[in-house]
Amino acid sequence: MPGHGFTITAKGPFDFGAALRFTEDWPVTAHLPSDGRSLRFAYCAETDWLPIGVTVTAAPGGVAVTTTRAPGPGIRAEVARILSLDVDGTGVPALADADPVLGDLIRAHPGLRPVCFWSPWEAACWAVIVQRSSMVIASRLKQRIAERYGAKVTIDGREYAAFPPPHTLLQAGGLGLPAQKEEWIRGLARAALDGLLTTEYLRSADPADALAELRTLPGVGPFSAGLILIRGAGAPDAFPGDEPRLFALLREAYGLPEDAPPAAYRKIADAWRPYRSWASFLFRADRYGTADRPPAAPPTGDA
Repeated sequence: MPGHGFTITAKGPFDFGAALRFTEDWPVTAHLPSDGRSLRFAYCAETDWLPIGVTVTAAPGGVAVTTTRAPGPGIRAEVARILSLDVDGTGVPALADADPVLGDLIRAHPGLRPVCFWSPWEAACWAVIVQRSSMVIASRLKQRIAERYGAKVTIDGREYAAFPPPHTLLQAGGLGLPAQKEEWIRGLARAALDGLLTTEYLRSADPADALAELRTLPGVGPFSAGLILIRGAGAPDAFPGDEPRLFALLREAYGLPEDAPPAAYRKIADAWRPYRSWASFLFRADRYGTADRPPAAPPTGDA
């Protein structure tokens, strides 16, 4: 079946090769086959919750995208969000001049933008699955759920499993998770079907308000709320304000004392506007090689 193609042009620095290397190391996407040139994945589009296969390759000034079904404006916007190409990044180089510490990271990782979850719904489910688990184990559990309940999409002759949409997991049992986590996921499914766990809704709100509302959802604490907003909805200018791992990186980079109050971290992050999310991503990327690569001890989600 012929594919449907379109291109996305980046505004500001962007390196698809850096994004591809990130997906090869990130446990959430490390299971995807890679030829070193293309990113292929299947997911259920937010626009209609129907499965779609996507192939992304580098193109002059951005990326070329091929999809297994006709992409309307909504799907094109989703693919752009996944690669953080829906944001004008022309102001990023100026941050390097304003903040020398961040500037070193920008120069060390030229063109690296956050790679997001395929949807805020998937990010929310990941946030629940990964709690009190390593990311490697959580990735296997998430993939097992996709294989059991998700639709199969053939991309370039290979079958990919899309993570199930909310209405599927609302009714599903036996996800292979503790009973409490399965109940939380059903609660998140209801929130997604009500329109709360959508990019449009989350990015229409002030980041602080969105984080507060996300924390009211079942199984979502401070860390998970930030993950959903920043790496799910792709909000470019949010600062969680309660993330111990990021705070530790900032203490070391800026020489803050161990007992530095949250306000001290917010003051540093204020200089990164309107790219606070992107800057936070780069601090993780620099420490672990790629963002979200775990340190010596396996990371966990909210307690």
